[in-house]
Amino acid sequence: MIIAIDFINTFIKELYHKTACKRLSCIITSMKNVYKEVSSLDKKCYNSYHLSEELLMEHAALGLKNALPKNSQSILIVAGPGNNGADGIALARMIAGTLSQVSLYLPYGVKSQMAKLQLKRAQSVGVKIVDGLSSADVFVDALFGSGLSKPLDLKAVEIVKALNANSGYKIACDMPTGIDMEGKIKEVAFIADTTITMGGFKEALFSDMAKDFTGKIKCIDLGVSSKLYGENCQTYLLEKKDMKLPHRISKNCHKGDFGHLSVVAGKKQGAGVIAAKAAYAFGAGLVTVVENEPYTVPYELMSSTTLPHNNTAVCIGMGLGNQFDNDCLSKFLLLHDQPILIDADLFYRDILVEVLEQKNNLVLTPHPKEFASLLKMTNLADVTVGAIQKDRLKYIKLFSKKYPKVVIVLKGANTLIAHEGNVYIQKFGSNVLSKGGSGDVLGGLIGSLLAQGYSPIEAAITGTLAHAFSAKNFKKNSYALTPENLIEGVKCL
Repeated sequence: MIIAIDFINTFIKELYHKTACKRLSCIITSMKNVYKEVSSLDKKCYNSYHLSEELLMEHAALGLKNALPKNSQSILIVAGPGNNGADGIALARMIAGTLSQVSLYLPYGVKSQMAKLQLKRAQSVGVKIVDGLSSADVFVDALFGSGLSKPLDLKAVEIVKALNANSGYKIACDMPTGIDMEGKIKEVAFIADTTITMGGFKEALFSDMAKDFTGKIKCIDLGVSSKLYGENCQTYLLEKKDMKLPHRISKNCHKGDFGHLSVVAGKKQGAGVIAAKAAYAFGAGLVTVVENEPYTVPYELMSSTTLPHNNTAVCIGMGLGNQFDNDCLSKFLLLHDQPILIDADLFYRDILVEVLEQKNNLVLTPHPKEFASLLKMTNLADVTVGAIQKDRLKYIKLFSKKYPKVVIVLKGANTLIAHEGNVYIQKFGSNVLSKGGSGDVLGGLIGSLLAQGYSPIEAAITGTLAHAFSAKNFKKNSYALTPENLIEGVKCL
């Protein structure tokens, strides 16, 4: 009987871990692709699916129409001379004669053939053409979209500034005017409440610089499903459903079944304790704070001067300072086979290069300054933080190409996660997280999942999402978040 019970318990645990191993493949197949450009995908629609440019444009305009707030009384569409403007002109025609009053402003006239055709149609149904900006409930920016390849001229700058100064609801067609194809902003950009992007998500929409301008980002189909429209790529957009919380399945279990995380506390011991408390709240069965000398820790945690024999993952770097020499660090980093979460001060220690060369089961969580140090240390690039922020995707892909088995989490307004050449964009970051201790909580969350048996990429995806949604659910003032608030929020996801 005892043997039978042991067999059942083992079977349940193995089934759980097999299910866990399948989670990532399921996540990837359901993720939304993010593309550098989509003009080639539009051409595929023309050539492979026999859809005309005009048909795609009608779907684009319909998507814009569906995004308009209900009961809008007046709508002003600012349309450019090309096909992005043509989308806006087609929208004007679609809503002409409804309860909403629509006006069309064409500061550059029309130049593309589709823009000329759409204007002819709009005029035939009585769309009002105006000579300048006027007040409205809703403003639609259809000036230049994702095709912007040069700085805005003075006229466009003044138009965008005037639009931003108005109080109406603002919608961007495809891409807010002023954001170029790299996600950079030269001088000014349209500040949208909602961006309706056409066909597929663009990388430029998820640059850190673009975050203050895009508002909510919605992608609409252009006559075929996104699966048919798109192609294989290596950049994906994470969604809330990709967060796989460590809910417990087996009822016959004990604390040892949920891992033992060791958090190495350094010179600033509080950082390690914050990470340890976060890990404990996120399901780790046991959490030990490891340091040079015995230290008083919160009652639910343990303290040690060495790694416990039953350790299942290590979290190290936060508040580390110069507390340990390389010989001591090697015990935490090299002399065991457990997965490791590396953060903060460790990105300035040369032993990290040896760790990267010897181990694969790593999750690195640098902020941009730490990432600059990491790139220099690994001889990949000697660049400033500003240069990284202007091209975050480029540099994280560069690192992942050299160290494909390592998972790297580049913190930011839109956090990037890279593994085996794939990049996952976590767009749910919030300015409330701009506080000391927030990164320590993130390290503890990911470390907890590593200890519980998640793969490094799984732990990084779920950990960053849980961190973001805990902050998103924070109901107090945006400046008031504390690490304790984040940890409490994680418990309620």
